[in-house]
Amino acid sequence: MKLLVDFFKILSDETRLRILVLLFHQKLCVCELCGIMDESQPKVSKHLARLRDIGIIEAQREEQFMFYYLTIKDNLFNSIIKDIINNIDDYPVLKNDIEKSKDALKYIEMKKNSLK
Repeated sequence: MKLLVDFFKILSDETRLRILVLLFHQKLCVCELCGIMDESQPKVSKHLARLRDIGIIEAQREEQFMFYYLTIKDNLFNSIIKDIINNIDDYPVLKNDIEKSKDALKYIEMKKNSLK
């Protein structure tokens, strides 16, 4: 029961919901998530940690970047996320995030250029 309550707490936060929807489509690094959502790195990282804590995302290092991806195993949780995605036109913020995520690589390039 605790996992179910924790999942609904996750969904009750706009930033975490936006992250889940984005990660449903593709794995992304923090700089991509920040760029797409126009949020600060500390804020996004804090929410990613919360998602990791309940075991619905994992991270994978590629070069100097950590990429995050969904690992939702619970059928109910997957179904809820899929229902949100299937009705994305009803949620303009989420729809805009998905559109912006199509150019996610530009945020990695911007980050690489800032590190030079």
